Amino acid sequence: MRSTRTRRTIVALGSIAALGMVGALRVGAASAQTPPGQPSSGPGGSSYPHAGYTVVSNGSGNTQYWVYQPASPQPASAPVVVFNHGYGAMEPTYYLAWLEHLVRRGNIVIYPRYQATLLTLPRNYTGNAITAVKNALAWLQASPSRVQPQLSRFAIAGHSYGGVVTMNMAHRWQSAGLPQPRALLAVAPWHDNLDTLSGVPASVLMNCVVGDEDVLAADDGCDLIWSRTAHVPLANRDYVWMFSDTRGTPDLVADHTFATTGGGGGRVVDALDWYGTWKILDGLTDCAFFGTNCAYGLGDTPEHRFMGTWSDGAPVTELAILDAAP
Repeated sequence: MRSTRTRRTIVALGSIAALGMVGALRVGAASAQTPPGQPSSGPGGSSYPHAGYTVVSNGSGNTQYWVYQPASPQPASAPVVVFNHGYGAMEPTYYLAWLEHLVRRGNIVIYPRYQATLLTLPRNYTGNAITAVKNALAWLQASPSRVQPQLSRFAIAGHSYGGVVTMNMAHRWQSAGLPQPRALLAVAPWHDNLDTLSGVPASVLMNCVVGDEDVLAADDGCDLIWSRTAHVPLANRDYVWMFSDTRGTPDLVADHTFATTGGGGGRVVDALDWYGTWKILDGLTDCAFFGTNCAYGLGDTPEHRFMGTWSDGAPVTELAILDAAP
């Protein structure tokens, strides 16, 4: 891990941060300004086509899984998003708000528990997750009363060690008999037990996201992922830095836990979710599945960079969208 290097990297990104005014927006921590709420529409927004969802859990141990299906109304079929949890976050409560957002947007969400206990060997995480996902897909397909998975619209996302599992699943998809992944998101990924990634489809759309105050994973995971996905065209992938912003109250802190969303994670949902990870994954999946909203998840675009505005109208520090590891 290279937390000192990460700090130097942030300084090196000064020319980029000038676009988002890192220095200007990190003053006035005691200000009365409040951060932005969830946008009403678009990627990351609260305009949901489904009023609710159903959830079931099947299996046990290292291959337990949860399946979330959109409801009210229930569609006949839906795209699939697999979400891989971080180390020790074995229950969906750690990411529940994000999972609810994804399913109410119209996706089937599969949450594999690749780790029964903290003693589960990390080298087995990816295999466990693959087994759980295949079992979940088979369960969905076993009854016409369930929302049927659109296997041509398949995405994988993960946080921390789940970022490693996500990329490994995308590498092994063909040999494992998984659907071809169309979109990938690795958030604050770890770096151990990462495959060569040569099997990741060159056509996939992907982001790797680093938080500027992540002293646990730092940028090691994204650096390694970036170097091992060089066969994916730059037009299809972005290296993304997310910055903390303490202009108002509460602070927006891009540390290692910024992708957790309440429940067991103990963190509230905020602009780093709505305009950051949620928006990016929505943009990537919309683009990969339907050819829409590509600017929200790909390229150095205003839509991709934008993180909302404080109550006084000042912009939250924007994302830095790079086409190379710093």
